[in-house]
Amino acid sequence: MTASLTAQASTPRGETKGADYTARHLLVLEGLEAVRKRPGMYIGSTDSRGLMHCVWEIIDNSVDEALAGHGSHIEVILHADGSVAVLDQGRGIPVDVEPKTGLSGVEVVMTKLHAGGKFGGGSYAASGGLHGVGASVVNALSSRLDVEVDRDGATHSISFRRGVPGVFAGEGPNAQFTAQGGLTRGRRSAKKAGVTGTRTRFWPDRQIFLRDAQISLEELHNRARQTAFLVPGLTLVVRDERNGNGDGPAVETFHYAGGISEYCDYLAKDRPISDTLRLTGSGGFTETVPVLDEDGHMTSRDVERQLDVDVALRWGTEYDSVVRSFVNIIVTPKGGTHVTGFERALVKTVNEQLRAVKLLKVNDDPVVKDDILEGLTAVVTVRLAEPQFEGQTKEVLGTPAAARIVTAIVSERLRDFLTSNHRNTKPQARAVLEKIAAAAKTRIAARMHKETQRRKNALETSALPAKLADCRTDDVDRSELFVVEGDSALGTAKLARSSEFQALLPIRGKILNVQKSSVADMLKNAECAAIIQVVGAGTGRSFDLDAARYGKVIMMADADVDGSHIRTLLLTLFYRYMRPLVEAGRVYAAVPPLHRIEVIGQGRAKNEYLYTYSDAELKRTLADLQRRGKRIKEPVQRYKGLGEMDADQLAETTMDPRHRILRRISLSDAEAAEKMFELLMGTDVAPRREYIVNAAALLDRSRIDA
Repeated sequence: MTASLTAQASTPRGETKGADYTARHLLVLEGLEAVRKRPGMYIGSTDSRGLMHCVWEIIDNSVDEALAGHGSHIEVILHADGSVAVLDQGRGIPVDVEPKTGLSGVEVVMTKLHAGGKFGGGSYAASGGLHGVGASVVNALSSRLDVEVDRDGATHSISFRRGVPGVFAGEGPNAQFTAQGGLTRGRRSAKKAGVTGTRTRFWPDRQIFLRDAQISLEELHNRARQTAFLVPGLTLVVRDERNGNGDGPAVETFHYAGGISEYCDYLAKDRPISDTLRLTGSGGFTETVPVLDEDGHMTSRDVERQLDVDVALRWGTEYDSVVRSFVNIIVTPKGGTHVTGFERALVKTVNEQLRAVKLLKVNDDPVVKDDILEGLTAVVTVRLAEPQFEGQTKEVLGTPAAARIVTAIVSERLRDFLTSNHRNTKPQARAVLEKIAAAAKTRIAARMHKETQRRKNALETSALPAKLADCRTDDVDRSELFVVEGDSALGTAKLARSSEFQALLPIRGKILNVQKSSVADMLKNAECAAIIQVVGAGTGRSFDLDAARYGKVIMMADADVDGSHIRTLLLTLFYRYMRPLVEAGRVYAAVPPLHRIEVIGQGRAKNEYLYTYSDAELKRTLADLQRRGKRIKEPVQRYKGLGEMDADQLAETTMDPRHRILRRISLSDAEAAEKMFELLMGTDVAPRREYIVNAAALLDRSRIDA
């Protein structure tokens, strides 16, 4: 009886019970409806990251034309009204009628999922797009999208509203819209004879994207720079018209003739011990793919493919490694089969040569991947038609043959370098091998030291810092370490925490800037050493994520400029010496409120407390309360620091998992923090001076306490 009651109670009111579940309850999403219903499936998310993905889809289509040898100039315009335009000089999207659908080529590309010229029709030898959903997904998620195509001596145009073709009566997405199909063809012009290209402009649909989703100019510049490196001779212009300060649009032009060799040098920040090597080659493989036959049906057929490999790499004096991988012009941040083949070739070839020159003895352990990657900067690119990616976001290459071909080519070319007798190359090869052998010895020595320490009696091991207020649980996944700014906040935090699973470690003021300090100086610093000791997983390459004592490490600093400075210092420490903790998503920043509003209750009702986290949010909240006729107690309390809160307030807003707000730190957040610290606190003075001079005019003086 109890089980029956429980089952009935778990069925929400208004939902269909299991006995009434029939085929009529199934919902079939047609065409672009599926994209609007589940946008995250196609672009990853509906925040700024998803919005940027839409921009990449349109840009990549234009770059694919450049890769195919059609056009060498692409312009990206960020308009003041929030729209984005991409202009290219490619062949232009086909405007003739596609016989199967009866629609123009532009309408097919923009409204049909899995439609395009990259499915084996011979239009593209290599391209980033292969699923045929990029442009149509952007169209589905746009409140307006305009396309103009120059072909056959005339301009052909068409507009869409959320994927539906039609005509707008004016400018912008809010103009009156009439649904109708078909291209509008302009008059033939002698000036346009032989001129081809495509211009796409879209307005992101704010019904889909979050209100705060924005296009990052810095990210757009980084992607444009990266693409210009990957496609030598291509010129990419990014024009930002959003500033509205009367100085005209900000324009950046990217053009590099050196290709990935120049990109490798750009990425490397340390002093080289070898020249930048270029390892190139190609290999063939057979792939079974579905293709269109003469009757328009899909049939499986064995297709001969060619995969071109182009790798640039160099070793430097530092210890960090940078490996960027690409398929055609698409970045693969999570690697794939091409990176697997590259790493396999490095390990195999380097071990062979180390034993050949007697840097590794017969009984010595072979060097591992991490030893070889120490100080290595590499750009790994492959080009092939119809690559297999894992998912539409194309973060991982899945083509199996890529690993074999890349391994063979990199092994052969790298062996030529390491065995060269050329008077300039031979000492470089020797220096690389000695660096790798030294890294292996350091790793083995560190492992032996660690094992020795573990074998010590528990009474001989050093105790944890006395100022640590530890938690009671042994469950790592549940435990949390709060790194708290100041002793005053520590006292309140002790009363606010749950001592069962929340530990507290106070730090005094600002820790050492590890960006321009040596490892020895970092370890001598009491605050840095305490954090590393409490986390308990080591540092650098010896960091063992499984040994970390806490499931979450949470930085809890004041919501002011000093607090931001402290968080950035801590982030730099985690990024440089405990990076796996950041990569695993286990580092967080607490988000304490800035204001507390006391709303006076009506009648006998108790007063209500509201918290806001920015001045803008405070203004909106006060305006909303005034509109609703609510009275508040003046003045609104502004917190100058965590120490001003009592335990209940701190628990409710910052520490209690049921109510608090935490910001998970991603690798890009930590990387951006390190770059800014390198600029503002590093040893190189000239870039810092240039940044301060250029940024002074943009400073909002009203935000300075003076």
